[in-house]
Amino acid sequence: MEGANITVTLKDLNGGKGEPKPIPGATITVLKDSKTGEELGSQVTDQTGRISIGIPGNGTYVVELDPKTLPSGVTLSGRGETTKTVEVKLASSNFVTFPIGARVIEKASKASEIVDGTRDGLKTGLLIALAALGLSLIFGTTGLTNFAHGELITLGAILTYIFNRGVGLPVILAGVMAVLASALFGYLQDRGLWRPLRHRGTGLIAMMIVSIGLALLMRSIFQYGFGGSTRTLSEYVTQPRNSYGPIDLSNKEIAIFAVSIFAIGVTCVALMRTRLGKAMRAVSDNPALSASSGMRVDGVISSVWILGTALTGLAGVLLAVQQQVNFNMGFNLLLLVFAGVTLGGLGTIWGALVGSLIIGLMVELGPVFGVPASIKEVGALVVLILILLVRPQGILGKAQRIG
Repeated sequence: MEGANITVTLKDLNGGKGEPKPIPGATITVLKDSKTGEELGSQVTDQTGRISIGIPGNGTYVVELDPKTLPSGVTLSGRGETTKTVEVKLASSNFVTFPIGARVIEKASKASEIVDGTRDGLKTGLLIALAALGLSLIFGTTGLTNFAHGELITLGAILTYIFNRGVGLPVILAGVMAVLASALFGYLQDRGLWRPLRHRGTGLIAMMIVSIGLALLMRSIFQYGFGGSTRTLSEYVTQPRNSYGPIDLSNKEIAIFAVSIFAIGVTCVALMRTRLGKAMRAVSDNPALSASSGMRVDGVISSVWILGTALTGLAGVLLAVQQQVNFNMGFNLLLLVFAGVTLGGLGTIWGALVGSLIIGLMVELGPVFGVPASIKEVGALVVLILILLVRPQGILGKAQRIG
C-alpha cells in the first residue's frame, strides 16, 4: 500500500484561549499492534508539532506518545491517555490527535444553548440569504427556477481555494477574486446559454430541466477537477471564540456577519434607489412592456445574472471561510435556499431575506429542542411542503407571481 502513513500533530489548545500552539520536541512511536509490539518508527515532532511515520499496509496500529518528552507545563487533557489505536483501511494519511490543554466543558444550560443556536441560526440564515437573494433576482426577472444555483455556491468556494492555495493569494484577496470570477461566469452563462434559449422561445419548464442538467455537469466537473476530499484554506481555519456578554463569537464569525449584512444592505439600496435597480424591477413586473418602452431587456437580465451570481459566489466564499471546502457543499445548501425563497415569496427580495433568516434559525435551533442534529435540515423540507400547500406565494409574495 504505497503512500500510507500515520500523521500526528501536537498542539496545546490552552483551554481555548488564543490560537493553539504547536508542541515541538515530543517523541511519537508507531507500533505494529499491541500484541507483538513491533516498532515501525519513532520520530520527534518538528516546529509545527507534526510527525509522519510510514506504515506497510492496512491493519491495526498503536501510536504512543512519550509524556516525559512534553515541554514543561504541558500536560495531557482528560484521562491523560498516551496511546491511541488506529484502524488503517485506506492508502492515505491517517491522522491521530492527543488532547492537550483542552478545556473541560460541562453541559451547557438551556438558555446558553438557545443563545448559541440563535447565533448560528442568524449566521446560517445570512449565508442562505445571500444565495437566496441571487436566486430570487434571477427568478424575478426571467421566471427561471435555477437548479444549478447550488453549484454557483460551490463555484465561489472552490475559486477561493484555487486563488488561495493554488495562486498563493491571501484568503481575503482570494475571496474578492472569487466573487469577481463568479460574476464573470454569470455573464458568460447568460450570454452563452440562457439568452439563446430565451430568444428561441424555450419554455420555462424546458429551461428548468436544462438547469438540472447544468447542475449535474458542474458537480461532476467539480468532483473530477477538485476531487472528492474536503480541503481547507490557508488561513482562518480554527479560531477561538471571544465572549461578548452572553454571546461567544470568533473574529471570522464577526467578519461573516459584517460582510453579509453589508452586501445585502448595499444590494437592497441599489435595487431601490439606482436606475439599474428600477430597471430590474420593471423587467420583473412586465418584460414585454419594458421592451416596448425602449428598455434593453437582455442587458438588464445580463446585469441580474452578474449581480445574482456574484452574491451567490460571495455566499460560497464565506461558507469556505466558515467551514471546509467540498465539491458538494453548494448542493447540500440548495434545499435550504429554495426553502428560504419559497417561504418568503418567489421573486421578492424582502421575502428572500425574511424566509432565509427563518429557515436558518429553524435549522440551528432545532437540535436545541430535541431534533437530532443529523436530520436538522428536515425542518426546512417540512416548511417547504407546507408553504406550497397552504400559501404557495410565500409570506411576502403575490399570488400572481406563481405559475
